[in-house]
Amino acid sequence: MSDPLKDKNIVLGVCGGIAAYKAVDLLRVFVRAGAHIRVIMTGAAQAFVGPTTFQALSGHSVWTQMFGEQEDAPFRHIAWAEEADAVVIVPATANIIGKMSHGIADDPLTTFVLSVRAPILVCPSMNVHMYENRLVQDNIEKLERTGIKVLRPETGLLACGDEGPGRLPDVETIAEEVRSLLCPKDLAGERVLVTAGPTQEPIDPVRFISNPSSGKMGYVLARVARRRGAEVSLVSGPTVLADPQGVIVIRVRTAEEMYNAVMETAAKATIIVMAAAVSDWRPASLSEHKVKKEEMVQDLSLEQTVDIVRVLGENKNRQILVGFAAETRDLEKNACAKLSAKNLDLIAANLVGHADSGFGSDTNQVSLFYQDGRNEALPLMDKGALAEVLFNKVLGIKRRADDGSD
Repeated sequence: MSDPLKDKNIVLGVCGGIAAYKAVDLLRVFVRAGAHIRVIMTGAAQAFVGPTTFQALSGHSVWTQMFGEQEDAPFRHIAWAEEADAVVIVPATANIIGKMSHGIADDPLTTFVLSVRAPILVCPSMNVHMYENRLVQDNIEKLERTGIKVLRPETGLLACGDEGPGRLPDVETIAEEVRSLLCPKDLAGERVLVTAGPTQEPIDPVRFISNPSSGKMGYVLARVARRRGAEVSLVSGPTVLADPQGVIVIRVRTAEEMYNAVMETAAKATIIVMAAAVSDWRPASLSEHKVKKEEMVQDLSLEQTVDIVRVLGENKNRQILVGFAAETRDLEKNACAKLSAKNLDLIAANLVGHADSGFGSDTNQVSLFYQDGRNEALPLMDKGALAEVLFNKVLGIKRRADDGSD
């Protein structure tokens, strides 16, 4: 499995805010990902959600009071801190933020936090006026200066009826931030450009030429690169996918729009991964009105779109350029021809037409071909795992280039 949460020991701290019920959903996300979860609840949190719920979902007893509970006493705070791979506090109230920022340890959660050396993620959630209070903001900034990650709240309608910043982010957003905390930052300093999805070439106001690309591979690549510390830009054709967290997303429709967006971004990129399925052809002219089907059959003139990858290959310097090839036959021959013609450093090629590989699927099976003549066939894997492999290979190419080796 490629999920960074798998087999990780995560401690979930739950505080007394109206969003405490969302911590239950977050726990479910962690458990589904294969993480091992222990829960610490403040006294106020128990007024919103009972510890039995967290115990049933996590499979572990919940720590609710400093004294009087027998398990691991009296050094539970030290044992849990040593075992933790990450700590998440959801929702983080003004009270817990203030205590943490001043080193106060007067309950299980604050005592435990002072013993932790693993990454800590604090997710504030409170009334907008409390959140914007200068004292609270000073405390948040103090936490950030000590290296604690703070996931700022979203803006919207709050439970109290006020509107503004203070909403707890979606649990999937929180989980993705934890994944990022757990990943090695071996792409730190890199500027990664990824393209994703199909393009649509309009025939008239209601029809276009396109392909079945879902954009899943490109979006996963952008997400993984960001987790590993890169500054990431994603140029995406039309998809139904949500913007990856922490990624600059530029949405386009046509091949020409994608070309312009890529060219504006590529000059600053150190790694470019062209995972988009760009239309090779477009109508020679765009009809202002809907073309009747009888007219369409008689005359639909096409012209080639710009070959974005070829232009990038012709103009690259020390950038690493990665391409994708979806083929129906002669995989190695066609992939190697594309690799050479477009001056790619690496190409990931697969045969389409299988339900578990290629367009729309969550898994993929590719063969990798390198500029130096090497190649390797990868087994079927989920696209997240493939993204990890591809960036590992890219880092290998960069190391060989830096060492001056072949």
